[in-house]
Amino acid sequence: MCSKSTIKQRWQLWMKMACTDLFSAIFRTFCKLIFKSDSQGRPFGPPCAAGDRIGCGINFKGSLNDDPVHPVVPVFFTKNGKEVGTVSTVVPPEGLYPAVGMHSEGEEVRLNLDAKWEHTDVILMSIDSCEEDWARLHEVRVNGQLLEYVGRGKSIIDVGLAQASHPLTTRYHYFEIQVVDPGQSCFIAIGLARRDYPKHRHPGWNKGSIAYHADDGKLFVGTGIGEHFGPECNKGDVMGCGILFPRDYRREFDASDAPEIDYLSDNGRNDFLELDGGMTESESEDEAWWERPNAENGIKVQVFFTRNGKMVGKREVRIPKGGFFPTVGMLSSDEKVRVDLRPLTG
Repeated sequence: MCSKSTIKQRWQLWMKMACTDLFSAIFRTFCKLIFKSDSQGRPFGPPCAAGDRIGCGINFKGSLNDDPVHPVVPVFFTKNGKEVGTVSTVVPPEGLYPAVGMHSEGEEVRLNLDAKWEHTDVILMSIDSCEEDWARLHEVRVNGQLLEYVGRGKSIIDVGLAQASHPLTTRYHYFEIQVVDPGQSCFIAIGLARRDYPKHRHPGWNKGSIAYHADDGKLFVGTGIGEHFGPECNKGDVMGCGILFPRDYRREFDASDAPEIDYLSDNGRNDFLELDGGMTESESEDEAWWERPNAENGIKVQVFFTRNGKMVGKREVRIPKGGFFPTVGMLSSDEKVRVDLRPLTG
């Protein structure tokens, strides 16, 4: 028989392997954290206690890509019959198996492998607002993993912007959004932007940003004039954005004390959108930012975009001081997207 110390060591090893394995998704109820191929969890759901029923399942009808070898599917978790939230995960060739972990002496659970639960499109997200994931929210409301546009949606100045708290790094280099509700016009954009990006401008429209827009499939690289890039996106589509860092990339290149640099497309364009024939407030900000010292000394990286798990295209750009922050823009009424800042597909 194993000693208590041996059991604890084995449990810790199992948890480390399970949490960091590529094909895994684990909800640890005692600390309210979700783990996906990483030993560092993030807030996910409410705590559970004696008498609570905790469920886990796969929504195979909601497959997020067309890869027959490694399909990406939504894994959902429930508490007492109500959905807490979902995460996307890759299904290995041998499939995903139910797994239960316990830690403390005396813990007991009743297992039901034949449970039935009907998945619905109405998802009750976790009670954690996830607002700590976002440094800036303008005309956007956070509801768990959902971002909801709450602006007027009447003109170009009514952009809703959500910018993540942390920039992409060599460890977390990719994020995704799923169009839950396209709203009136699906004016939804996914991209990367500098830390001080104008809050009332779609990502991609101003310098220091790049974005893939759902309504027309165009790519915007620091200018209000887009270029044909990929297919349009609508309800249910999953849009992804990431960075391919060079092998010799070092984190200090985009640290807060790094030289101030600007962001250029591969052809060095310096265009910006003109409205009403004059310079707007955001353009004035651009000009001041553009003229800072050492503006062109940034490290070049490849920014890429995906749609439903397939590569759409990529563009070589320079990283601004402080790094590139995941940024989502919305502009028409009732738009909603589900965000995964650290998907397994990254």
